[in-house]
Amino acid sequence: MSVSIDDIRNAAQVIAGQVHRTPAAASLTLSQVTGAQVVVKFENLQFTASFKERGALNKLRCLTAEQAARGVIAMSAGNHAQGVARHAALLGIPSTIVMPSFTPFVKVRHTRNFGARVLLEGETLSEAAAAAELRAQTENLTFVHPYDDPAIIAGQGTIALELLEDFPDLEMIIVPVGGGGLISGIAVAARALRPGIRIFGVEASLYPSMHAALRGSVTSAGGATIADGIAVKQPGRLPLQIIREHVEDILLVDETALEQAVVMFLEIEKTVAEGAGAAALAALLARPDLFRGRKVGVILSGGNIDSRLLASIIMRGLVRARRVVKLRVEITDAPGTLSRVSGLIGAAGGNIIEVYHQRLFGSVPAKSADLDLVLETRDAAHVEEILARLASEGHPARLLLD
Repeated sequence: MSVSIDDIRNAAQVIAGQVHRTPAAASLTLSQVTGAQVVVKFENLQFTASFKERGALNKLRCLTAEQAARGVIAMSAGNHAQGVARHAALLGIPSTIVMPSFTPFVKVRHTRNFGARVLLEGETLSEAAAAAELRAQTENLTFVHPYDDPAIIAGQGTIALELLEDFPDLEMIIVPVGGGGLISGIAVAARALRPGIRIFGVEASLYPSMHAALRGSVTSAGGATIADGIAVKQPGRLPLQIIREHVEDILLVDETALEQAVVMFLEIEKTVAEGAGAAALAALLARPDLFRGRKVGVILSGGNIDSRLLASIIMRGLVRARRVVKLRVEITDAPGTLSRVSGLIGAAGGNIIEVYHQRLFGSVPAKSADLDLVLETRDAAHVEEILARLASEGHPARLLLD
């Protein structure tokens, strides 16, 4: 069992007109930041905001009439669920999606809105997968695996056909890796069209399952990651086989790099990326030595991110860049002091967001107060200017980090 370039070309014909041919564009600013010539493939612009539609539709179109009439079942906490549900509904195929009990309600609602029967079963992804496979047997449904299936892999590989048609001179492609279906399809297509191209995968460092499998080692995977779309503990067997043959290496990125990549996509490209969707850019930022001077395709695989999480990532990014800071000033507890301090900050160009006056707790002298100020600033150099202005006027302050 394998996947060929002909399988991927056939998949492209099957999904044509039903799945968006997403744009790919060179990014001057990301290129300047990273030192590579960066081209972004915007799979977050699919109708369900993820590449998963490609493989799901190709798999559904491969079903026999009898299989389609019985219906399909899939297990997913997000993007795969929506891809299967949407295209099953468009094809008139009954679909059941098993989602773990912790799945955010918004994802459950979206999947139901596409017409699927949604069942919340299992406390973990593994338990949900087991429940889905059991129902597939008992209800005689066709199980649509999210990544360990040749038709799924062929569908995902259509991304590379489009990308290399638009930018045939790419030297490298960086791809997020969960179970391995996406990178497997891209690697087969890209290496067939351009044999010398180098393919790199990216995993969250908390879930290095494919990285470990390639090295024949056993590793623990788990923890709270913003890249939940690639938080997979057990990679697919067929993807692993393909990756061994066609992929240069699997890189690992930490949560800080993932957050930074999400913020950069938003600020620079004015586009929303989920944590997993930003993993390729995170690798480019974390390992510039590998990609500097090369023409590199970056797969932005999806944009389904909870709005509260996105807001938190944005604010954390501002803090990390010293564009939002917290200062502590010890002042005399006398009329007008707060006004003078705020006036100095305003004159230096800082914008006060929050003020905390602390008189009662800690080691503050009775005639003094700790003044904690949250400021909006331009950058780290601007923070130093504000600190110097306060100190020169007799109000020394210190930066409260993290």
